[in-house]
Amino acid sequence: MPRLSARDITVGYGRRPISEHLSVDVPDGRFTVIVGPNACGKSTLLRALSRLLKPDAGQVVLDGKDIHAYPAKEVARRLGLLPQSSIAPDGITAADLVARGRYPYQKLIRQWSAEDEAAVVAAMTATGVLDLSGRLVDTLSGGQRQRVWVAMVLAQQTPIVLLDEPTTFLDIGHQIELLELCRRLNREHRNTTVAVLHDLNQACRYADHIIAMKAGAVVARGDPKTIITAELIEDVFGLPCRIIDDPETHTPLVIPRSQPIPDAEEAQCPTTPSTTRTAPSTSW
Repeated sequence: MPRLSARDITVGYGRRPISEHLSVDVPDGRFTVIVGPNACGKSTLLRALSRLLKPDAGQVVLDGKDIHAYPAKEVARRLGLLPQSSIAPDGITAADLVARGRYPYQKLIRQWSAEDEAAVVAAMTATGVLDLSGRLVDTLSGGQRQRVWVAMVLAQQTPIVLLDEPTTFLDIGHQIELLELCRRLNREHRNTTVAVLHDLNQACRYADHIIAMKAGAVVARGDPKTIITAELIEDVFGLPCRIIDDPETHTPLVIPRSQPIPDAEEAQCPTTPSTTRTAPSTSW
């Protein structure tokens, strides 16, 4: 049994269910990406897996036990989460923000330790933000801030890491930089990583395992090379496309089909036949 899974869950907001009777296994030690159109339930599933959202039915199982049966700090020692919109407190430095990742290990008789300090330095070194330690978070660029948030999650030293749309608001360069970092850390630390992404080609390039969702249900899961087909993409996203081999990584590359555009002459409104008016004849 995987360390993290959803078992026949019904989850939503208020009386509006997003997913019903949904079951998902998260493969241990792999990089899993959840994809699907807007409002299909991707982030809702991630919130349920992280214990932020309690299912109305079924259960999320963490290490063989209902995740809601654990104390909050115990969950935070097993599972780290980078939410979709992270807001740092005013006036906090990068080092202080990363240090908050050590909160699950703080106790009444155990305050900050050399082990905590080493975990923070290691996380900031791995994400390339150690030289930003003394900088205020709100003075950093978008890419720098996102790396600091990832460092905070790494400082928790959890075997499972969940990332909700980590590339949102980043330019393409910083998106690739962050995903390369996530994959490298997954390979080096063998942690279980789950991310919600919108970009299909990035998902195919970086994921070991893809979960494709539509209308609150999982419609496909598995290795991107196996499950990503033109038929699946058109069914899930309504996008006619071709799937070719990415020349860099040999992973599936989704190419949208072009829609025919009429040339300039065809685009013009057809001219109506002109009618010739003749002046009425008059006889004098």
